[in-house]
Amino acid sequence: MRLFAVLIAVVVLTASLSQAVGLANVTSKQAQAVMSKNKKMFLLDVRTPDEFRQAHLKGSVLIPLGELNRRVQEIPRDRPVLVYCAVGARSATAASFLASKGYREVYNMTDGIVGWYQNGLPLQLGGK
Repeated sequence: MRLFAVLIAVVVLTASLSQAVGLANVTSKQAQAVMSKNKKMFLLDVRTPDEFRQAHLKGSVLIPLGELNRRVQEIPRDRPVLVYCAVGARSATAASFLASKGYREVYNMTDGIVGWYQNGLPLQLGGK
């Protein structure tokens, strides 16, 4: 009986820890839906400055993946974070990193800005 109680406690603890991480993979269309429901979403672009200058999601903040560890304090902890790159590889790394640092609501856009563009969603062209 005691072993059963310990097993239940372990299952409950594991489930609560997995929910605390809050990392979700979403497509660009799903990301747009999440963004429309939550206007406080922090948009994190982890591409290079040159890629960002070509096109980006309006309102996004550029922190290239190579600078993320050093600049993580610039990302608010009290808002959901949507991470994107070109096609989803760099953003997956960044999203996992943020979740490991205790960010509770992190979304990785799996098809990146390329998928966003292919779905005809709005982009901010040029600029800094």
